[in-house]
Amino acid sequence: MAKASDIKNGNILRFNGELVTVEEFIHRTPGNLRAFYQARMRNVKTGKLVEYRFRTDEEVEICRVETNDYQYLYDDGDFFVVMDNNTYEQFNIPKFLFGEAARFMKEGMNVIVAFESDEPIMAQAPTSVELEITYTEPAVKGDTSTNAMKYATVETGVEIRVPLFINQGEKVRVDTRTGDYIERVK
Repeated sequence: MAKASDIKNGNILRFNGELVTVEEFIHRTPGNLRAFYQARMRNVKTGKLVEYRFRTDEEVEICRVETNDYQYLYDDGDFFVVMDNNTYEQFNIPKFLFGEAARFMKEGMNVIVAFESDEPIMAQAPTSVELEITYTEPAVKGDTSTNAMKYATVETGVEIRVPLFINQGEKVRVDTRTGDYIERVK
């Protein structure tokens, strides 16, 4: 166990039985009162924001979190199977840890996963991926003068909006956080 004075921004704590990441940690000494630490923390699993005042001598549990690069292998129901690039060990990571980016996961891509005592707590896909357009309506000549968009299906099965000049079989870069088209890949 560590003291509250050992906490730094970015640490992951076990707080009320839940894992939280420290976003802001400030030492306060108000007038005639005792000093305390004001902490703003975010729950790792739910994303809920928690504010708490720690006494200076209060004991806290700082968790040891290991973050590493992994390669996404395949989809297995509610899990993604990833492989450690160094040891070739495979892990099942729950899909919900990837959030919206899970829709754009392509086999062979590199992802970042954080573990706390053999339990995956955070997962992050790349911010953009290159995907092939598997289906889209053909462009009509003369429609490209405006900023018009059309629907296209990418190789992962997700439907996104692309400019009219994009054709079937072309590769596009997609933002995994929002699902927006970024650019055409040559």
